[in-house]
Amino acid sequence: MRKPDGIDPLTEILLGLRLDGVEYARYVLHEPWAVAFPARREASFHFVAQGSCWMQVGRDEWMQLNTGDALLLPRGSRHVLASAPELPAMEISRLARKAVAENLYLVDDSAPSGAIGVAPPSHVLFSGTMRFNLDPLHPLLMMMPEAMRACDLAQRDPAVLPLLDAMEREVALNRIGACGILARLADVLSASIIRGWVECACTDASGWIAAVRCPQVGRVLAAVHQQPEREWSVAELAAVMGASRSSFIEKFSSTVGETPAKYVARVKMFQARHWIAREGLRVAVVANRLGYDSEASFSRAFKRIIGHPPSEARLG
Repeated sequence: MRKPDGIDPLTEILLGLRLDGVEYARYVLHEPWAVAFPARREASFHFVAQGSCWMQVGRDEWMQLNTGDALLLPRGSRHVLASAPELPAMEISRLARKAVAENLYLVDDSAPSGAIGVAPPSHVLFSGTMRFNLDPLHPLLMMMPEAMRACDLAQRDPAVLPLLDAMEREVALNRIGACGILARLADVLSASIIRGWVECACTDASGWIAAVRCPQVGRVLAAVHQQPEREWSVAELAAVMGASRSSFIEKFSSTVGETPAKYVARVKMFQARHWIAREGLRVAVVANRLGYDSEASFSRAFKRIIGHPPSEARLG
C-alpha cells in the first residue's frame, strides 16, 4: 500500500483531517441523573473521569462507560448519558453553566453555587464539541460508526492508552489550568481514535475504507480529496491508478460502490457546502473555484446532490 515516496494514501488523507475544538465543559453530576445531548453538526466527545455511567445513541442498546473511558461521536448524533439506563433525561441545556475560561465551562447539577451540605459528586465527565474541516456528509465521516470508543482501540494503537492516562491524571489533580490542558488532550485523543479506527478497527469495512486500503483505488481517492476543485477526467484518474480507462472504471466502481464521476461530483459538493457554511465564501466564488461556467449551473448541481440550494447552506 506504500507509494514510492513512502507516503500511503490513507496517511495523505488523514494529514488533511483536522478537528478544531468549539467548546468544552466539565460536568459534576450527582446520581441519579440523565442528560440528553441534541444532534448537532459538530462531533461530540466525552471522557469519564469519575464513576461508571451509561450512554444510548438514538434507539441503540445502552452502552456502559467506565472510569477512564473516552468516546467520540463523529457526526454529533443525539445521545443520552445517564447514571443508569432508562432514567428520564433532561436536555443538557437546562443545566446551568459557569464560564471558567474562553470556550471552557463548569456544569454542576447540584444546588446553586455555594450551597451547604451538597454531597460529593458521583460522576465527573469532561466533554467537548469539535468541528471537522470536512462537511458532515463527507464519505470518511459517513463511514464512521455513530460512536467510537477509545478503550476498544487502546490495545491496537499504543498512542491511545497514554492519552487516556494523561487525561485521568489531569482530572484527578485538578490543578490550575487543568481544563485547558484537558481540552488539548481531548483534541489529540479524538484524532488518535479516528486514526486507530481507520488503521486497526475496521478490518471488515467496505466502501470508502476498503477503497483507501486498496493501493490502486487509494491513490485515486487521495488525489480527488487533495484537489476537489480540479476538473478530474476519467483518463486522468485512470492515469493516477496506472490502469486503462475500462479497468479503472470497473475497479473503482466495484470497490467504492459508485462510478468515479458520481464520487467526484459528491466530493465537490461536500467541499462546496463546507466553503459556504464554514468559511463564508459567496456562492459565485465557490462556483468559479470549482470550475463551473455559471453560478446557475453550479446551483443546479449542488441542489441535485445535496438536496437544497447553496443559499441554504449558510443556515446549517
